[in-house]
Amino acid sequence: VQLQASGGGLVQPGGSLRLSCAASGSTFNINAMGWFRQAPGKQRELVAAITSGDSTNYADSVKGRFTISRDNAKNTVYLHMNSLKPEDTAVYYCNAKVVVTFVPYYEMDYWGKGTQVTVSS
Repeated sequence: VQLQASGGGLVQPGGSLRLSCAASGSTFNINAMGWFRQAPGKQRELVAAITSGDSTNYADSVKGRFTISRDNAKNTVYLHMNSLKPEDTAVYYCNAKVVVTFVPYYEMDYWGKGTQVTVSS
């Protein structure tokens, strides 16, 4: 599975951005897709995730501001980011959890190259 992320950039506080992540290759066993971010000097953290059944999960810090969505026909996941804050500045990474075996159940993580999001005036 290959993940191609796009959409990062520089935005002023209060602004919006949309990140996209397109999956290719053996996509039929992708369970969940999501976005993580890593700010300088900090650990990588989950931002938002969405399962194949459209269940979503958000970090508390982005709830109400970010929305994750998925287009299964295009194997693409989107992260709509509104009301951006300087503390959202980070490199954002697309993630896919791919089921390798069902019995026993085993998943592997795949990562895309990061895309920089900078929120600054």
